[in-house]
Amino acid sequence: MFDIQENLKKLPDSPGVYLHKDKLGQVIYVGKAVSLKNRVRQYFQSSRHMDPKVRSMVSQIEEFEYITTGSEMEALILECNLIKKYSPKYNVLLRDDKTYPYIKVTMEETYPRLLKTRQVKKDGSKYFGPYSDAGAVNQIVDLLNQVYALKKCSARVFPKGFRPCLNYHIKQCDGICQGTVSPAEYREKIDHAVEFLRGRTKGILSHLEEEMRKASENLDFERAAEYRDYIMAAKALSEKQRVVLQDTKDVDLILVARGAKQRHVVLFFVRDGKLSGRETYDLQSMEEDSSDEIVAAFLKQHYSQSIHLPKEILLEKQPEEKPLLEAYLSELAGHQVRLLAPQKGEKRALLELAKKDVVEMVKTIDQRAEVRKERAQSLGKEIYTILNHMGYEDQPYNGRDYRVEAYDISNTNGVDTVGAMVVFEGLRPDKKSYRRFKIRTVEGQDDYACMQEVLFRRFRRALEGDEGFSVLPDLILMDGGKGHVNAAIEMIRAMDLDLAVAGMAKDDHHRTRSLVYVENGQMRELRLREHPLLYKYMGTVQEEVHRFAIDYHRGLRGKRMLTSVLDEIEGIGPAKRGALLDHFGSVERIKQASVEELREVKGITEKLAEKIREYFHC
Repeated sequence: MFDIQENLKKLPDSPGVYLHKDKLGQVIYVGKAVSLKNRVRQYFQSSRHMDPKVRSMVSQIEEFEYITTGSEMEALILECNLIKKYSPKYNVLLRDDKTYPYIKVTMEETYPRLLKTRQVKKDGSKYFGPYSDAGAVNQIVDLLNQVYALKKCSARVFPKGFRPCLNYHIKQCDGICQGTVSPAEYREKIDHAVEFLRGRTKGILSHLEEEMRKASENLDFERAAEYRDYIMAAKALSEKQRVVLQDTKDVDLILVARGAKQRHVVLFFVRDGKLSGRETYDLQSMEEDSSDEIVAAFLKQHYSQSIHLPKEILLEKQPEEKPLLEAYLSELAGHQVRLLAPQKGEKRALLELAKKDVVEMVKTIDQRAEVRKERAQSLGKEIYTILNHMGYEDQPYNGRDYRVEAYDISNTNGVDTVGAMVVFEGLRPDKKSYRRFKIRTVEGQDDYACMQEVLFRRFRRALEGDEGFSVLPDLILMDGGKGHVNAAIEMIRAMDLDLAVAGMAKDDHHRTRSLVYVENGQMRELRLREHPLLYKYMGTVQEEVHRFAIDYHRGLRGKRMLTSVLDEIEGIGPAKRGALLDHFGSVERIKQASVEELREVKGITEKLAEKIREYFHC
């Protein structure tokens, strides 16, 4: 048994991170300390002066761990990583896991492209955003691609005889692959597009107006009308931004919004002196958590996964750990980052403007939250009723969200068979908990056996203590009917587990028709049409698990088909196959390459190049 008092004596007087755990061994709080010895001991002294949150946490601590570090900065970084890993109950946490779209300019390519993306990487590209309106991102990308006739394909190398795509023939690309545009000429177009994305619209408007004038002079009124529409779109996009700061380029502004039921962090973006966007982040926090604690937690958690950090971040009040946080953020950014709490001037005026905006925004958030809560409660009651009928709930419904895991199998005539698991917490998918399984033990097309393998591997990992599988579901959903349910129950019982299992049966049109489950030893079928909310929810779950399984299956199938073609050529192994694909980008371009072009690839001799050419053309 863990002796807290005895272990308190062993604490070192050095910087580090401590982890408090409950009786189940789950981490309920992660903190950092300049002196572990002094900080951790404070929790186990008199509780008279503790706030309610700390008292509640201390009452649940059964043991603690600690990790020493070389400095307070190292402790802060480790604290951030452990909070992300464990999501402790008593830490302030960002709950919002949605990813916002960015516009990516692939500057590392000879002929860069403009793309919409939700993944920001340190790959040499320029990123603009985030944007909350995905439609606006599509509009911007389409506008710039059409105005400047930018390259849309992913090809980087254009061998002799390369065939142009449809965009070239319909004059939506200048034909880079045909050698009609030099890198310098193309780069000038990209520079104009980047200027627009930075909020400087004068250049693109002048260009559009000139092109419209030329089209009118040539009596090409249809083309002139297209340019007129582009001009209107560009002006509309630029008018969404308000000039607020004259001497500052990039600034973030952070405010805590206190709603009726929950607190949020609101992040405003100022880019090139213009207020360009606002995002709202939900929080897991206690009522006792101060705004200072929330802001500090947000600064550490949000910016540790952000590729763009501005030079200034505006706050209502300076945090207690300002020097440490500034040093941490500056190290992440690669340049100095300052935390400011302006008291006068245009930055204070911006802060006041944002505060008024937040007051109005919170009213809408509270209304939406209330609607979501009512829907979640209604769904919870529906699932509670089903679990109650199955014998898994005998107490009154307590309003909680249920964890639901859904499973599906995907294959093509028994080949490349995969299993997929998706997770829903209440109404919301928990995508971090999704899992994929490549079937190992089943040959041919046997969905029941494949499903049993997936369930065995998933719950074996849980029984072995794997943290990624440790949380068990309240309800398991199978993409199928009675047979799938019986197969699942057989495996669950064989593993000495007692978990609720139901099947999502489909109608002749492949839509979710009913829920099937065992009640008092008999299979029962619940017609979902009579339960609209449950019908919609089950349909969403079934579509999501099917999509996830299909995506994984297609990826494996595509990879197998891609590699098998090259592997059939004598003399081509994994290294040479990789070199060919890296050089040409695709099998299709390898097919089109001449012997001379193939010989340019490292490791490809003239004899092997002739074999490759012969394989594809004989």
